[in-house]
Amino acid sequence: MGLALLRAGLTTGVVDGLFSSILAVAFYDSTVTRLFQGVASTLLGKTAIDGGVRTALVGVLMHFGVAFGWSAVFLLIVLQSERIRNAIRSKGGVVKVALLYGPSIWLVMSLIVIPVLLHRPPTITIRWWIQLIGHFPFVGLPIVASIAAGLRRLNAAT
Repeated sequence: MGLALLRAGLTTGVVDGLFSSILAVAFYDSTVTRLFQGVASTLLGKTAIDGGVRTALVGVLMHFGVAFGWSAVFLLIVLQSERIRNAIRSKGGVVKVALLYGPSIWLVMSLIVIPVLLHRPPTITIRWWIQLIGHFPFVGLPIVASIAAGLRRLNAAT
């Protein structure tokens, strides 16, 4: 299952990073550098915005760390829950589980984690709703599909 976790974290980091980058450039009149500086600012503070490529790279590392973290959480859930394993194995199960897991990640991150780190309440705007919806295909689906594939390989080997 280690390979499934690696695949889930990397795939999710890339897919969600591309999704967020496209939104930043095409719709929010921003840059990819600014996007990841914003990510870094949750830990480094507002000075990360002026930190150039260095703080953008910190933001990229943080982004992938979060992708791996949520992938690991899902792997643990799958390993502990026969119900989730059965749900994943059912017809359309990967999509159904991802439809719940992806947006759940955004809810936890945007309503709890980020506000705690920034010491301010969440701001619910159209961008927030776009992220909520986008977390199904661009976060939940790569995580659930990758872990499900690893589960299938594990079951086939035993």
